[in-house]
Amino acid sequence: MEDRAIMQVTSNTGKSRRGGFTLVEVLIVVVILGILAATVLPQFTAANNDARESAVKQDLAILRGQIQQYHVDHNGKFPADGETDGTKFADALLLSSSADGTTGAPGTLPYGPYIIGQVPANPFTGARGVRIVTDVPGATPDDSTTEGWFYNPATGLIKANTTEVSSDGSTPVSSF
Repeated sequence: MEDRAIMQVTSNTGKSRRGGFTLVEVLIVVVILGILAATVLPQFTAANNDARESAVKQDLAILRGQIQQYHVDHNGKFPADGETDGTKFADALLLSSSADGTTGAPGTLPYGPYIIGQVPANPFTGARGVRIVTDVPGATPDDSTTEGWFYNPATGLIKANTTEVSSDGSTPVSSF
């Protein structure tokens, strides 16, 4: 069997020192990592915005589909018909209801619930609340942290309450 010796680095003075990284080497690595972060981070940010844009489109498709189903089940009335309180919209979709729109606990009336759990949160603001308006297309988004959606119970129109612009750089997300 061979003896294996541990190598030590010897300086000009003859003293041994341990091998390691110099300050310059560490700084070079830090600079390289900084450059990589600067080039990669914007791609992650863009992917995050694309994901939120897709989520808001999916949430609107679900909400619009369930609003239409409610409309069919309730003889042409939309959820929260005649109401000005956005919580009535949530009640109409989250609870069971009769043909005249009276709500009750899930499973106690013939229709609904149309959404299980809670109204989806607006992916851009995190808000689940609904603001009742008379003109959904004309409603001015304000990025409310409590009201994530604009809804008109007379027409069944709904849109996101956000000032964000889509990934194309020009289309407001609120116009989806």
